[in-house]
Amino acid sequence: MRKIDLADASFLFLEKRETPMHVAGLLLCTLPEKANQQKFMAGLDRMFRSVSEFRKPFGDYVTTGRAGLLGGLYWEPDRKLDFDYHIRHSALPEPGRYRELFALVSRLHSTLLDRSRPLWEVHLIEGLHDRQIAVYLKMHHAVIDGVSGIQMINAFCSTNKRRRSDYSPLSMEAYERQRSQRLGERPGMTPPGKRELTAVFDVIKQQYDSSLNMAGVAGEFARTWLGRGKGLAVPFHHVPRSPISSRISGARRFVAQSWSLQRIKAIGKDLDGTVNDVVLAMCSGALRRYLTAYSELPKQSLKALVPVSVRKEDDAGSSNAISAITADLATNVADPEKRFHRIRQSMQAGKALLSGLSAREAELLWQLTQAPALLVSLLGVSDRFPAVSLTISNVPGAPKQLYLNGATVDGVYPVNIPFDGMAMSITLVSYNQMLDFGIVACRRSVPALQRMIDYLDESIVELESLV
Repeated sequence: MRKIDLADASFLFLEKRETPMHVAGLLLCTLPEKANQQKFMAGLDRMFRSVSEFRKPFGDYVTTGRAGLLGGLYWEPDRKLDFDYHIRHSALPEPGRYRELFALVSRLHSTLLDRSRPLWEVHLIEGLHDRQIAVYLKMHHAVIDGVSGIQMINAFCSTNKRRRSDYSPLSMEAYERQRSQRLGERPGMTPPGKRELTAVFDVIKQQYDSSLNMAGVAGEFARTWLGRGKGLAVPFHHVPRSPISSRISGARRFVAQSWSLQRIKAIGKDLDGTVNDVVLAMCSGALRRYLTAYSELPKQSLKALVPVSVRKEDDAGSSNAISAITADLATNVADPEKRFHRIRQSMQAGKALLSGLSAREAELLWQLTQAPALLVSLLGVSDRFPAVSLTISNVPGAPKQLYLNGATVDGVYPVNIPFDGMAMSITLVSYNQMLDFGIVACRRSVPALQRMIDYLDESIVELESLV
């Protein structure tokens, strides 16, 4: 057995029927010309089953030691893994539109993963129009985060249309290929030189500097609570209650859409902001329209949790390596230009806070700031004391066209996790000069989620009108 570290185990401890703690990716693909759909789907099935050795922990299930939960959680190899359970086929009803696809994904994303088995499922979906198919990959957040999930997709897809993969993305072969793509060939072991020894002393020195850095962060948080934060937003501070901050049920609704990355970059350039600033402004404008339509727009601004990857270049194996910034979405500002500049100021303050920290310290900050949120979640009062309003996450993907065994990958749409107090989650992946948005929400707390797609489109047009 291998012990599950605290960061990964927290996703298991927090899971309940109303808040399944898995993430997913939806790949939309167009079959190669003259390809037989039945044979192609059978080939994908064989690919996912082709595992001589699983990448950890995809061949393991969750268990406890002799002390039960008091002794922590462990990974235990599944000696009788049932591929027929984990790999499933689905066909959409006529007419096979995206509406039917999103309805299926909404249902698949609502069900818990079985902890007596390895925590993943693959759904191969056919029945779409225009020779399209879809692959829905569902994995527990304890085994993967957004960045490592995209790395996995990049490893079993290819920029070469002729390439065919004969091993599963969950295998050690895929893991090694993923590492080689990021790092290249590694030379053999050599004795440490002066530079390496100096680096060791720098790490030891950082251990002593960490307390000073974290003390500086604590001071910035205190100044924000006292009203002298210079644009910095922090969890729980002036976070309003709204329908998005309500308690949630286990049912989900999912929608997706893509927008041109160049279009968003052009807005950011003209408004002196980043792509992330424009994305947050798009979401802010859409949320403002959505809540106004229900006469539920709060007087105080919504706040967003914006995850930031602290994964090192040579780290292709960690399950989770993240920190976060709290962004002020300025939803209480009617003027779109003033709203954009307030969002940008908030993000600049958050980045300045993280810039003085090492990756380890940034990850520690994430864990410390999330501790109160975890506590109110366990107490069942997240809707009364929301830490933030929702999650908005931007995950870098492949910049070029990808192919899955010859099929053109048309879109990579992420499906994230809503929580009590954060009933909506917006995640986007940059892929092939597009931004692929995936929006998931509690079906009961956030009705008519499909309107967010129209509101996002209206919001980007509003931002373009400024320039």
